[in-house]
Amino acid sequence: MYNNSVIDAEPKCSANVTFQSTLYATTYILIFIPGLLANSAALWVLCRFISKKNKAIIFMINLSVADLAHVLSLPLRIYYYISHQWPFQRTLCLLCFYLKYLNMYASICFLTCISLQRCFFLLKPFRARVWKRRYDVGISAVIWVIVGTACLPFPIYRSANLANNTESCFADLGYKKMNIVSFVGVITVAELAGFVIPVIIITWCTWKTTISLRQPMAFQGISERQKALRMVFMCAAVFFICFTPYHINFIFYAMAKEDIISSCSIVKSTLYFHPFCLCLASICCLLDPILYYFMASEFRDQLSRHSSSVTRSRLMSRESGSSMIG
Repeated sequence: MYNNSVIDAEPKCSANVTFQSTLYATTYILIFIPGLLANSAALWVLCRFISKKNKAIIFMINLSVADLAHVLSLPLRIYYYISHQWPFQRTLCLLCFYLKYLNMYASICFLTCISLQRCFFLLKPFRARVWKRRYDVGISAVIWVIVGTACLPFPIYRSANLANNTESCFADLGYKKMNIVSFVGVITVAELAGFVIPVIIITWCTWKTTISLRQPMAFQGISERQKALRMVFMCAAVFFICFTPYHINFIFYAMAKEDIISSCSIVKSTLYFHPFCLCLASICCLLDPILYYFMASEFRDQLSRHSSSVTRSRLMSRESGSSMIG
């Protein structure tokens, strides 16, 4: 069986990452059950509030679907990293490998959309009233198409030597060298579109939402602004915790695999931290449901306020009726 526990970046420079199987298996075991339960429950709850067009519900549903797709592939990953063999079809291996990156970049896009929409509707409340739910559906469909296409190179360039090593999968997959055009294209899309632009948007949304708390706004109460800020802050926290380490390390990782970096110490540290960065990226499946909890709490507040107002109106009508009788 092909084993890539010691990853060769150069003939005289290698990084010992024999710990990665234990790290991956442990991380995925800890994520699987809580991630499956939390995202399944969140998806059910969110679908009940699908008519709330101004609360980024459509984006949250898509975010939950992306997390579930990755979570459902975890049992196969756990089996492989414990048994160190892949008895299934090669296509299934590449599909699970693909879902990992599909989840990562779809999550990045939908977290960005949630932050942007909550901030924009807070600053422009009149736009929120005329916004159509089909706009979010259309945006989500475009995101899936673009992200789904952009993630195809990840399994393609890791499928080298797979025909001769049918028992290998995931971290033990081979690596196909890229030409300079492909290398620049993959790095540009992954880093610019998948990290730099989203981090700018999320940072801007966080800043603008924070500023709004200090300014009087006629159509948005302080409570509504605090809820929007809490949501935007949570999106920023998930983004920076889960995806920032990976994208910082990814540039050096790709250059190490392409033998572009000559410094052995940089190569070793890059390859060593890569498994940790991937595990952090998977933790988003546990952190994203916190967003759904915040959203559900907003709807609970709305329902409680609505029921309180209905109760008050009924009491007032009863009192007015009794006074007329008296």
